[in-house]
Amino acid sequence: MMWLVTGADGQLGTELKRLLGDDAVYVDRAELDISDENAVKRFFEIRSFRGVINCAAYTAVDKAEDEPEAAELANHLGAKWLAKYGKCIIHISTDYVFDGIHHIPYVEDDMTNPVSVYGKTKLEGEQAVMAHADTAVIIRTAWVYCAHGNNFVKTMLRLGKERQSLNVVYDQIGSPTFAGDLAAAIVAILPQIRSGQKAVYHYTNEGVCSWYDFAVAITEIAGLSCEVNPIGSDGYPTKAKRPYYSVLNKAKIRRDFNVKIRHWREALADVLKQMGESK
Repeated sequence: MMWLVTGADGQLGTELKRLLGDDAVYVDRAELDISDENAVKRFFEIRSFRGVINCAAYTAVDKAEDEPEAAELANHLGAKWLAKYGKCIIHISTDYVFDGIHHIPYVEDDMTNPVSVYGKTKLEGEQAVMAHADTAVIIRTAWVYCAHGNNFVKTMLRLGKERQSLNVVYDQIGSPTFAGDLAAAIVAILPQIRSGQKAVYHYTNEGVCSWYDFAVAITEIAGLSCEVNPIGSDGYPTKAKRPYYSVLNKAKIRRDFNVKIRHWREALADVLKQMGESK
């Protein structure tokens, strides 16, 4: 039997499609509205799957503050119905379930305390998955990018070509994640999942940086002359509060699944090369 991949047109879904090929069925909202319980139930009644890899989410962090119902439908209820009727689920979650007041990398058992609507609805999704799935692997990740879709890397490349200077926050710390590396880790995990297993894992690329550091690396590797200036978060106010420190400890996923994780800068260089953006 094949896997079902939801959110297939997003960054992670696109990378999974490249790796899994014909071993999975790929759907986006047009094919399956995961927030509609009856639609999800019928979908799994019509066809059997080994399980579902849920990449679908409402990820507009600031917009979610004004549209909490939409975020709730996708991030909480969508995860709930996929877990209930899909039975086995690999569910993608986020570092935003933490409040960011730590000073050491978060482990899976650390207390969650989301500070935004997005983070709260993603945490509710995690809780629903654990309550309703027979088998569940939740993977929290952060700062995801690839050559497809909209993301920080592509924004910095565009602005770096348009402007002489950029201001980027230096006081939000985390770890970038190349969606292709996360997809490869998921594919490696699939045959190792045990029936009845329920666990949370963390995955990002290795290394730690601020958004400013990340932007500097992007412009350097791409050979852009744009100057990147560090600013505090108070100089770039956003509607949703962000965690100031959301580095995730990956020891558990390395131990349980023998997953190899490379440094974020190495991954970034590969992606920019793929995009024809490296000097």
